[in-house]
Amino acid sequence: MASIYNMSETKKGFIQLHLSVLLAGFTGLFGRLITLNEVDIVWYRMFFTSLILVVFIGLPRIEWRKFWQLCGCGALLGLHWILFYGSIKASNVSIGVICFSLVGFFTAIFEPLIFKKRFSGWEFLFSFITVIGVLCIFSFDARYRYGIMIGVVSTAICALYSICNKKASVGVRSRTVLFYQMSGGLFVVSFIIPVYLWFFPSNQPVVVIPEGTNLWLMLCHALFCTVGMYLLQIQALKRLSAFTVNLTYNLEPCYTIILAFLIFGEGREINFSFYLGILLIILSVLLQSMRVWKKK
Repeated sequence: MASIYNMSETKKGFIQLHLSVLLAGFTGLFGRLITLNEVDIVWYRMFFTSLILVVFIGLPRIEWRKFWQLCGCGALLGLHWILFYGSIKASNVSIGVICFSLVGFFTAIFEPLIFKKRFSGWEFLFSFITVIGVLCIFSFDARYRYGIMIGVVSTAICALYSICNKKASVGVRSRTVLFYQMSGGLFVVSFIIPVYLWFFPSNQPVVVIPEGTNLWLMLCHALFCTVGMYLLQIQALKRLSAFTVNLTYNLEPCYTIILAFLIFGEGREINFSFYLGILLIILSVLLQSMRVWKKK
């Protein structure tokens, strides 16, 4: 009976995970469609998400230790978002999300260090397949070097966020986790933004209140690609390892790049190496999913 229960939980975790990845695929598109700079997008994304959650769940009670842990996770998430959107603004949607494919590689390094467990040769192998896939998809054009560097740092921070989130969210309801990450992260990000703008000045002015199309896009972004996506991700993390979750998120760039070519016509020819890279990334996800399923 226990093994049947574990299989059911694993299956549920994979369904939640892939739904969250599908929603995440639209994040880069919103980053392009919204004409605000990266700090505006992140601040209002966290603000609107906190507002939506407080309307539906109020102010849930939580112990102080968990509160500070979740706020710390929210700060990591906010910093990751700022750099992620900064990468897109400095290059394009495709490059920003391709860099995100390296999240499995960083997780394979960080997770054993944080949880004090043995390094997995299989996880490094799957990560290496992903890295080869990234290299096949994108030849490192010097024009986008700045955007690539920002994107790689953003990905490393995202890997840390997922690992810390898995640890901090134990025993806490998913919506409570998301609320305190968003509200706590919003507070911390408000102090990070001036420092970020000092080192990385934006070509776009900071907007105090978004209007018109930007306002509606930000609300949709917060509701679907934040509340919906992260609730599913947090629930999946309770059933699967952080490495499995992050490696599966390598599918996000596949969705986003195809949509970016179709919607924005980003000027890079889709050739054989592009398809080969996509197949390698999908292969790494399938191999890890099969490995987890077999272990369960």
